[in-house]
Amino acid sequence: MKRAPITVQGAERLRAELKRLKTVDRPTVIKAIAEARGHGDLSENAEYHAAREQQGFIEGRIGEIESRLSLAEVIDVASLPKSGKVVFGTTVDLEHLADGAKVTYQIVGDDEADIKQGLIAITSPIARALIGKQEGDEVDVQAPGGVRQYEIVGVRYI
Repeated sequence: MKRAPITVQGAERLRAELKRLKTVDRPTVIKAIAEARGHGDLSENAEYHAAREQQGFIEGRIGEIESRLSLAEVIDVASLPKSGKVVFGTTVDLEHLADGAKVTYQIVGDDEADIKQGLIAITSPIARALIGKQEGDEVDVQAPGGVRQYEIVGVRYI
């Protein structure tokens, strides 16, 4: 399988979720299943079926996270050479050329992308347009509403 890039922070978030699922959520649902079994007939026991469904979700998520972490290539942005070029993990300050609006994005792995937090996936159109560029360059980004033009105001390795 193909290795997937992930930032140190993204890997830490996945490990923390995995730990919570294994140490808190899994034991809680096992306890709920045991309690529901004590109520008698399992064929008509809604609590039992709900707990089993929750257990299935938790076990599926644990498997998914373990798989992602095993395929992850953790990249520490702070240890990368400060070449001034936009690469995976860099934080990029942009200015929209049409209206002067400023935005900041960090280019992250697909699993950690969250546009509300300014985290864009390496596979997104804007990230693909930015990779390899440097401060002062103008970039055309193909967006659903048409082409948007940005100037790269800053590139940070944080």
